[in-house]
Amino acid sequence: MLPITEQENPNTRNIDQASTLDALRLINNEDKLVAVAVEKVLPEIVKAVDQIVERLANGGRLFYVGTGTSGRLGVLDASEIPPTYGVSYDLVQGIIAGGYDALYKATESSEDNKEQGIEDLKVRGVNEKDAVIGIAASGRTPYTIGAVEYAKSIGCFTACIVCNPDSAITKAVDVAIVPVVGPEAITGSTRMKAGTGQKLILNLISTAAMIRLGYVKGNRMTNMKPANEKLKERSLRILIGETHLEESAAEDLMEKADGDLRVAIVMNAAKLDAATARESLERNEWVVERAVANSHQ
Repeated sequence: MLPITEQENPNTRNIDQASTLDALRLINNEDKLVAVAVEKVLPEIVKAVDQIVERLANGGRLFYVGTGTSGRLGVLDASEIPPTYGVSYDLVQGIIAGGYDALYKATESSEDNKEQGIEDLKVRGVNEKDAVIGIAASGRTPYTIGAVEYAKSIGCFTACIVCNPDSAITKAVDVAIVPVVGPEAITGSTRMKAGTGQKLILNLISTAAMIRLGYVKGNRMTNMKPANEKLKERSLRILIGETHLEESAAEDLMEKADGDLRVAIVMNAAKLDAATARESLERNEWVVERAVANSHQ
């Protein structure tokens, strides 16, 4: 029997004859099913997040591994974590079959190479402290299966995000996250519902992990890096929200903190100068609340 992701969808059988609006409605109706499918696998996502947080808190890293759309989504999620949460670019890494060239052009033949999946993990120095998530719509991609099998064999925590139940990759990992989103609106085009489901789950995993590690205060990204004008304005709004200072006073505080939102918040909360606030953050793994609580020790 064909995997669900490769089956024809009876709801869109005549989409090629539909008007533009009707075609969009058909696709949108299919998209509505994705969040429901993700909701059903929240218990598995919890298991993965808890294991990942434990690894990251003890010197490990998180790796996403995939091919094609799945690999691109992993690289995308990994690349957005450092500026959003102020962590090292090494903490969360995306590995895609075919290397970074595969981000903008098809290199699908590389997904058949199981040994390359293993080699690409070895090049990154993956070890038993790390967590590895294989992303594969069908769940039968040799490259990704090879990677997670190797990772598990050396003691990594392993998980997969896959849209076909009982696929090969689910048997190779510690935790299988399987949102069954159903057949695609365009047969086999897994960049659509399957890709959307994978993106939602990656958002859940990385965001929840960063919250658990202490890089969010309330619902504010207090560890963000203000790397451009838009982000500088956002960091100022966050600082005002955290400190209740007038805008001019917040701007002055941010200047004293050399533009580092984390330092500014700790300076205000613990009544410290910039150098001492920075030292407290460094001692406390750049977790703002911990740096404030331990600032006078």
